[in-house]
Amino acid sequence: MKKVCLLTGASGKLGTAFCRLHADKYHIVGVYRRRHPDVASQLQSFVNPLSPEKTLEENEHPIYAVQAELTDDRELERVVELALARYDRIDLLVNAAVHSVWSPILDSPRLLESAGTQFNTNVIIPLKLAALVARMFWRDREEENLKFNRNVVNVSSMAGVRVYRGVGQSVYSASKAALNQLTYHLADEFKAFGVRVNATAPNAFPRIVSTESVAQTIVRLDSGLLSGKILVLDSDGVRFV
Repeated sequence: MKKVCLLTGASGKLGTAFCRLHADKYHIVGVYRRRHPDVASQLQSFVNPLSPEKTLEENEHPIYAVQAELTDDRELERVVELALARYDRIDLLVNAAVHSVWSPILDSPRLLESAGTQFNTNVIIPLKLAALVARMFWRDREEENLKFNRNVVNVSSMAGVRVYRGVGQSVYSASKAALNQLTYHLADEFKAFGVRVNATAPNAFPRIVSTESVAQTIVRLDSGLLSGKILVLDSDGVRFV
């Protein structure tokens, strides 16, 4: 039986790769802000112009695409409600939406102006969404949660555990470090009702590690039993911190 995955950032590089590679394993509720994910969904399908009647592999496992402005608390609740109305459950929450602005701290007001948005998207929205799923579905289902190995995977970054000098990552790195700490605390509190929480922290993709390998770390964390761990993915392999 397919698990139900609620995925934010579905139209980004990682979100799109996850949908393409793993829609056969999950019923994916793919949340996007403006640009529709470039995968089959209830809103679109692919056609071979030379053989329009031909069935394409790309259409075999459509996602359920949901447009939402996640900075609006009402939209966050709507997303969870739609996922539950569609599939009656949520087994995996993947917080992959991201906002980043890189710039030296003193050279441009743009970095300082972006700080609130970066922390909101990278830390506060994952917190609110995890809390909403827990309150609306997980909290009173400990036995069922354990049976389905329900969990949260936050998409962090190696920038949250290492300083890369001279590239202007200060606020972005701080937000990812905060997301790592949030992951530890969510894991500690969510174990009370049988839900695990981990994060994947890849190096730059696809420049240093492949986007597909990052998507696979999400599946690895989902299928495992660990909680309260950060899985670092670099060119030399993976390790937990």
